[in-house]
Amino acid sequence: MIAYLRNEEIDRAKWDKCLTEIHEVKPYPWSWYLDIMAPGWEAMVDDDYDALFPLPRFRKYGFSYLATPAFLQQLGAFSPDTDAQKKAEEFVSFMPEFYRLIDLNIAQKVEAGGYKVTPRSNFELKLEGSYESIWFSYMTDCRRNINIAHRYPQEIVDNVKPHEIISLFRNNIGKRAGVIRDTSYRRLHSLMDHCTGTAKGRILGVRSPKGKLLWGIFMIDNADRVTLLFTAGSRKSRELRTAYHVIDHIIKINAGTGKTVDFAGSSVPSIAIFMKSFGGTRTTYYRLYRNSLPWPARLFK
Repeated sequence: MIAYLRNEEIDRAKWDKCLTEIHEVKPYPWSWYLDIMAPGWEAMVDDDYDALFPLPRFRKYGFSYLATPAFLQQLGAFSPDTDAQKKAEEFVSFMPEFYRLIDLNIAQKVEAGGYKVTPRSNFELKLEGSYESIWFSYMTDCRRNINIAHRYPQEIVDNVKPHEIISLFRNNIGKRAGVIRDTSYRRLHSLMDHCTGTAKGRILGVRSPKGKLLWGIFMIDNADRVTLLFTAGSRKSRELRTAYHVIDHIIKINAGTGKTVDFAGSSVPSIAIFMKSFGGTRTTYYRLYRNSLPWPARLFK
């Protein structure tokens, strides 16, 4: 039986135990990730945590609403024993009515009255073969850009601090990417601190000869998945093709492990083209949207 749980009612040990039994879980539904990026999150669970559906809950103007926060690509239904697609439809039909606005990215496509469902794309690359075989799966433009990058001395370093890569992002692409709230960046900083401090993730970058950060990447790395969660670059890094150089390096050191490189999607067309160029497979997730707010609050987003 499905139960709705408030944040303080969620048994995080049972929650995370369920996720450990699912193959290749993305980082987003783990309790530690939700605690940082969607504090106060709530949930629906079925059969004593046999199936999960996280609810990133927020409040504004006196209304409770669900929204996928920045730097958390997708959620949805999670279960090791049942069809996630079917379970997602059950959970959505059980959605509490007091959420007057629902704007969620979920892994499953659901048919639900009153909701607008829009597909979104991601790219994933399975690292099962040798680096040489993966190299030849890259698009021609990608290989050419990597070769251009190799003409310049670009040492990859791991001494990048969270505030450096966030500042680089804000100064170069933040507004164009739609991330403009200070709260989003503070949560991202906390996520980086947590992941680098617990060996769940790391930050890599390339600096100029004077030590200025030119390009950086924050990724979450576990036994079966490398999630390229956040990147930032300068105009100079685009000239040097630094992004191609570092992503190729990450793929090279993980080649043959069977891990999946998850490019974590983007609504910026140029970034989507960049991700596609590494030869990954397009995957689809879905935006689930319903607005039952009264006028004029319906204009709130």
